[in-house]
Amino acid sequence: MSVIVNVGDLRDRAHRKLPKAVFQYVDGGAYDELTLHRNREDLNALALNEHVMVDVSKLDTAVTMVSDKASMPMAMGPVGMCGMVWPNGEIAAAQAAEAFGIPFCLSLFSINSMEDIAKATKTPFWQQLYMMKDRAVNQHVIERADAVGCSALVMTLDVHVHSQRWADNRNGLVAPLHLMPSNVANMALHLPWAVRMLASKSQTFANMAPEHPEAKWVIPLAEWVNNGLDNSIDTDTIAWVRSLWPRKLILKGIMRVDDAQRAVDLGADAIIVSNHGGRQLDSAPSTISVLPQIARAVGDQVEVFWDGGLRSGFDIVKAMGRGAKACLSGRAWMYGLAANGGKGVTKALNIIDQELKDCLSLGGFTDVKAIPEGTVTAQPAL
Repeated sequence: MSVIVNVGDLRDRAHRKLPKAVFQYVDGGAYDELTLHRNREDLNALALNEHVMVDVSKLDTAVTMVSDKASMPMAMGPVGMCGMVWPNGEIAAAQAAEAFGIPFCLSLFSINSMEDIAKATKTPFWQQLYMMKDRAVNQHVIERADAVGCSALVMTLDVHVHSQRWADNRNGLVAPLHLMPSNVANMALHLPWAVRMLASKSQTFANMAPEHPEAKWVIPLAEWVNNGLDNSIDTDTIAWVRSLWPRKLILKGIMRVDDAQRAVDLGADAIIVSNHGGRQLDSAPSTISVLPQIARAVGDQVEVFWDGGLRSGFDIVKAMGRGAKACLSGRAWMYGLAANGGKGVTKALNIIDQELKDCLSLGGFTDVKAIPEGTVTAQPAL
């Protein structure tokens, strides 16, 4: 078996281990996947301008993210249905994050519930909130997150309607679910995955099951969730959530300066510059390209986090150098989870952490919170 040296190797391992439909759900984006690829292309195009004759024997990679300590400036962002790639995947991922010392955000559309995560960990985690048309559902989710002691609520703003993710459509991962015969056959070829999945505590969206108790299994529950997303979200909606939630509120899906300023005005403690990993509005700009203007506009009023294509510690330095206070990752740790459960997540985090320290040392920087201005630039013209 090949040696794992980077997140790309974990992706390859995940590709081999997962059925086609499951891997493409994790790996893919919306429509033509233009935004998905822009996120990576624009990161790759940035240059790091190094300093030499600098003592880099002592490095500082620790930060706080809305008052939660992080051993490196990265949280594990919310990814739906982690438990579809590894049994009890959300529990395994949350435990890996806790051991590593970084925040973990649980997707609302998870296979393990927030109550499961609270029982399995000691450190407060973050809970994602999608807005449903039924306000009573939203209020109950918020109350449950409060009851289990979540330290932050991450309100995702850019999934008020579903995009078309063509790979998922072809594979039948839509509501109502209808897997194609070819994908059922492909799952049969991944017998170790199928056998592992028998150990799952849940075979449905356990986080949402209490909100729709008559849906005893995944197909009717998925259809209810799909039809229940609230496409009327506005500033009054966010103000209502802010009035209910007593702790840190993070607004995810900010891509414009005016929206960032509205988030500040509405009392957000942090924003995440995010295009949902290229899984919603296709042809949107990359997150790294819009990050600097947003950070300049509101970075002294609210914590500015970034996600969108993070695959290495070098990407963290690029984002921090462009104005982010910290970052979030989704696919990178999901590849690790699919490759080897919680151990795979830890492997991904160790890889990113070592790359971060390598980048700081080789670049001549000692504190990730103080990347010198001009460090991250476009490539010099030839």
